[in-house]
Amino acid sequence: MAISFESAFAGHDKFLKFRSDRSAVLANNIANADTPNYKARDISFSSAMSKAQNDALKMRSTNTKHFERATKSIKEEESLFYRVASQPSLDGNTVDLQREQAEFAQNSLKFDTSFMFLDRKISSMKKALNGGR
Repeated sequence: MAISFESAFAGHDKFLKFRSDRSAVLANNIANADTPNYKARDISFSSAMSKAQNDALKMRSTNTKHFERATKSIKEEESLFYRVASQPSLDGNTVDLQREQAEFAQNSLKFDTSFMFLDRKISSMKKALNGGR
């Protein structure tokens, strides 16, 4: 019986990718907290999830005579959005440093949770392959 990593990982591998991308966006916001006219950005989980579902549902052609797909998948940039400032600053910067740090910490916890789940899944698979040793 073949092992399906996709079902074994239960999507946590994709969650790690999303959390890593979001971490980079939030870190960029924090780094530009004092940059005039910088607009804070974030990644929407729902749009990233719909992109992943669209990618999974893509038609695959097995013959050169097959038609091309009519609709295109969502680009990665479209899952990024500009965050609305709760307290706009005079220099046009929309980064709220405390909010960004809180979002970064929450994202980090969720990343660690998915990573621990994957680590335990992989170690249990190794254990099964080694015969319980």
